[in-house]
Amino acid sequence: MNSGSGTSKINPLVIRPMTLLDLDSVVRIEDLSFPHPWTRDQFTAELERELVSRCHVAVMEDDGIGPAVGFIMAWLVEDELHITNLAVEPEVRRGGVAAALLEQSILEAIELGAMWCQLDVRATNAAARGLYSRFGFKPLGTRKRYYQNGEDAVVMGKELET
Repeated sequence: MNSGSGTSKINPLVIRPMTLLDLDSVVRIEDLSFPHPWTRDQFTAELERELVSRCHVAVMEDDGIGPAVGFIMAWLVEDELHITNLAVEPEVRRGGVAAALLEQSILEAIELGAMWCQLDVRATNAAARGLYSRFGFKPLGTRKRYYQNGEDAVVMGKELET
């Protein structure tokens, strides 16, 4: 991937920075993916935090225009990338979209000086935990009753290689 240009392409997937124009498809994916989804206002607020937020979408169009089929939200603070949200359209899950988004975010963070990456994942989300494990994330602990429905979160992290 060429993360230096700000856009990465895996045929036919294009990963590019998220804009306000992507919010209709992002909010739809969010609503389909989580029991307590983020609101449009929360996504808007993240996009407005330009100095911290790193937000990308995956689009299945060669020109990078079209509805998002996945997205990743992350914060880059000092030398740490914290992934806050990652979701993929149900019809294309397990097709490499989440992995491409995660890889792009990590590569970009490394270019910007990040040395550590951390995230929280639902304890019951075996697919997501498997993805993160394949990327070298290790469980660091548990946040009891972290989610609105009382479910625990597993904290996972990894050192980033430069």
